[in-house]
Amino acid sequence: MAQTEINWDQQIPLPKLSPFHAKIAVALVALLCFINSYDGDFVFDDSEAIVNNKDLIPSTPLNNIWRNDFWGSKLSSNNSHKSYRPLTVLTFRLNYLMAGGLHPVGFHVLNIGLHSLISALMIDMFSVLIGGLAYDGNGNRLNHAPKASLLAGLLFAAHPVHTESVAGIVGRADLLCALFFQLSFLTYCKAFRGGRESEENFSIHWIAVSLLLCAAAMLCKEQGITVLGVNAAFDVLLICNVNVYELSQRLFLRRKAEDVSERVRTGLLIRLALLAMGGASLLYARWRIMGTGPPAFTEVDNPASFAENVFLRIVNYNYYYSLNAWVLLCPWWLCFDWSMGCVPLIKSAFDWRTAWLLLLWCFLIGLISQALCSQDGQRRRTLTLGLVLLVVPFLPACNIFFRVGFVIAERVLYLSSAGYCLLLAYALGHCCGRWSRHKVHYNVGKNLADRGNTSAAIRYYREAVRLHPTYVHAMNNLGNILKERNELVEAEELLAKAVLIQPDFAAAWMNLGIVQNSLKKYKEAEQSYWNAIQFRKKYPDCYYNLGRLYADLNRHLDALNAWRNATVLKPDHSLAWNNMVILLDNTGNLAQAEAIGREALKLLPNDHTIMFSLANVLGKLQKYKESEGFFLQALRINPNAASCHGNLAVLYHRWGKLELAKKHYELSLKLDPEAPGTKDNYNMLRRKLDQLYRTTPP
Repeated sequence: MAQTEINWDQQIPLPKLSPFHAKIAVALVALLCFINSYDGDFVFDDSEAIVNNKDLIPSTPLNNIWRNDFWGSKLSSNNSHKSYRPLTVLTFRLNYLMAGGLHPVGFHVLNIGLHSLISALMIDMFSVLIGGLAYDGNGNRLNHAPKASLLAGLLFAAHPVHTESVAGIVGRADLLCALFFQLSFLTYCKAFRGGRESEENFSIHWIAVSLLLCAAAMLCKEQGITVLGVNAAFDVLLICNVNVYELSQRLFLRRKAEDVSERVRTGLLIRLALLAMGGASLLYARWRIMGTGPPAFTEVDNPASFAENVFLRIVNYNYYYSLNAWVLLCPWWLCFDWSMGCVPLIKSAFDWRTAWLLLLWCFLIGLISQALCSQDGQRRRTLTLGLVLLVVPFLPACNIFFRVGFVIAERVLYLSSAGYCLLLAYALGHCCGRWSRHKVHYNVGKNLADRGNTSAAIRYYREAVRLHPTYVHAMNNLGNILKERNELVEAEELLAKAVLIQPDFAAAWMNLGIVQNSLKKYKEAEQSYWNAIQFRKKYPDCYYNLGRLYADLNRHLDALNAWRNATVLKPDHSLAWNNMVILLDNTGNLAQAEAIGREALKLLPNDHTIMFSLANVLGKLQKYKESEGFFLQALRINPNAASCHGNLAVLYHRWGKLELAKKHYELSLKLDPEAPGTKDNYNMLRRKLDQLYRTTPP
C-alpha cells in the first residue's frame, strides 16, 4: 500500500502549522485587521435595526422578535422588508442587556470576535474542500493541505470587503449566518467518518443536525439556506468523486443505465433527497412567515430591476456581477451604500461598460472549463468546489429568483469571498510550484501516472529529479512506479536517497520498507517501517505492511500485533482485518479467527473479502449453515468471485449437498477455468455422483 504525498501544497512559502496553531494565527490576523472598529458608533442602518428597534428593549416581550422583522416592524405590515432574522435580533438584545443600554462598544467587540472565530473555522472548511475528507484512527479529521488552507484562511481573515459586515453592527446577520453555515457544512462532513470509503455508510443523524444548523443560519439571514447547495456539491464531487462532465456526456450520449448508475450510488441519491426535502421545508416555512408575498422595493433601491427592456435589465444585472467581482479582486474603493445613482444604468448595448461583462464571462467560462474538463481529478474537484462556494451563497442576491432591495451590497459577499479566497489560494499555490521548472515536470508526471501512463510518467519524474536533485517527492513517486514495474534495485536507491535528504519523510520510509521486503532484505525493511512510524505515530498503512513482513518471516504473533495496531488506528482497515483472519486460519487458531472475523464485520458489514475468509473458518469448524450464509452474502455483493464459488462448492461437497456443490464448481470454472484445485475437486465430485447414479435403483 504505497502512498504519495501532497505536491503543490508543499510549495507554498508558509510554515506548516498544526490545525490549532493555524486557527490561532488566522484569528489573530482577523482581530488585528478589524480591531480598530471597536469604538465606532451606531451608524447608517444601525439606527433602524438597533437604536430605534423596540425589540431590543428588555420591557418588550421576547416573543416579539419571532413575530417582527429585522427592523422591528410587523411582518404583516406592507412596509416590512420581510427580513426575518430573529436569532440576530436576539444577540442584539443580549448586547443591550449585558451593557445596560445602547453602548456600541459591546456590539462592535462581538462582531470582531465573531469574524475572528469564523476565520479560524474557515481553516477546517478549506482543508476539506482543497485536501479532501480523511480521518485518523481516533476519528480526528486530517488536513492534507495545511499550507493552502492556511493561506486561504489568512486571505479571508484580512479581506477588506468584510469591512461592512464586521464594522457595521447590522453586519452581525452576515456573521452569524456564516458561522452556522460553516457548522452545517462541517457537521455534514461528520456523516462520513470514514472519509470517501464510507459513502454508502453515512450517518443520517449528522445530516439531520446539519439541516437544523442550516435552519439556524436562515434565522440569522436568509442566505443561510445556500449551505444545502454547497453540501450537495461536496457530496457529489468529493465524497462520491463524480466527474460531472463525464457523467453529463454519458447522459447526453444515452449510454447504458448501468454505466451511469455506477457513478450515482443509492446513498448519494438518499442524501440528496434529504437535502432537497429539508430545503423545500425551510423555504415553505419561510414563505409562510413572510406572509406568502415578496417585499416591496422602490426604483431607488434597485433601478435595474424596474427597467422595461428585458435585455437591458439582464445587461445591468451582469454589470452588477462584474462590479461585485471587481470588489473581491481589487477592493480599492468600498462603499456602504451603492444606491441613489452611485451606479448609473447602462441604457445602450454600446456603453463601454459592457466590456466588463464580456471580461467577466470570458474568465468564468475559462475557469468553469478547467473545473469540469481537467484531467487532474484534484484540480477538477478543488476548482469546482471553489466556484460553488463563490457562486451559490451569492444566488439570493443576484436578482434572478426575486428582486432585491439594493444595487450592490458588500455584506452579501461575506460568504462568497470564502470561495474567492479558496480559488486565489489554489492559484497562488500552483504559481509557487511553477516558478521552478522541476515542479512542472513533477505535475505532468503525476498527471500521467494518475491516468495510467507510467512509461511517460517515469520520463517526467526523472527530468524533475535531474533538474532538482533533492526533490524528494519526485523520488518517492518515481520509486513507487519502479517498484510496481519490479525494478526494485533502482526503486530502493531512489527511496533511500529521499529519506537521506529528508529524514522525517514517513511515506518514503514506508515505501522503502515495501521495496526492501520485496528484495528479501527483511532486517532493513523492518527498520524502515519503524522509522516511518517514528515520524508519523498514527500510521495504519505502515503497521499493515509491517505485519506482512512479520508474516513472511513466520513471526505470527508480531504480525497479528501489527495488524491489530492498524485496525486500532483505522477501524475500517479491511486488509488488516482480513489478514488477521487468514493468518489465524492458516495456523489452526480457528476459534480466534472466528472471533476476529465477527468483530471485523461489525465495523465493515458489507466487506465481502472478510465474509469470504470468515466463511472458510466456519466451514472448517463444521458450522456449515453459518458458513453457507456468509458465502452467499459475499456472492450477492461480488457475484463474479470465482474463488468464492469454488470454496462454497467445497463446503457443499463436505456437507453432502452434492448437486449444489456441482453447480458452484461449474460457476467457478466458468469464471476462472484455471482456478487452482477447483478442476480436480470437480472431477472428484463427478466421479462420486456417477457412482451414486449407478448404485441408485431406477
